[in-house]
Amino acid sequence: MLAVELFYESARNAGLLTAVTVAGSTVHCAFRAPDETVLDGFALSRDYQIDYPASWLTLAAGDTVEVAGNTYQVRDVRAIGDGSERRASLSQL
Repeated sequence: MLAVELFYESARNAGLLTAVTVAGSTVHCAFRAPDETVLDGFALSRDYQIDYPASWLTLAAGDTVEVAGNTYQVRDVRAIGDGSERRASLSQL
């Protein structure tokens, strides 16, 4: 098991990750929904993201995922660090 997988397994066992359903399968990912300022600071927008080990999940732009009963579409997937971890940017549907 890779170090990043061990890290995510430990986080899952501690209850720090969120269940994400993709095509009927469930994996646990780090789900974030930080507010981002837009329109020169006059409005806030949510920037939904999930982080996960690359070996656990394969996502591409256009895929849909379900998080806590809400459906999201993948906008972009990027490698993090050495490539063993991925970050998917999401849009809520």
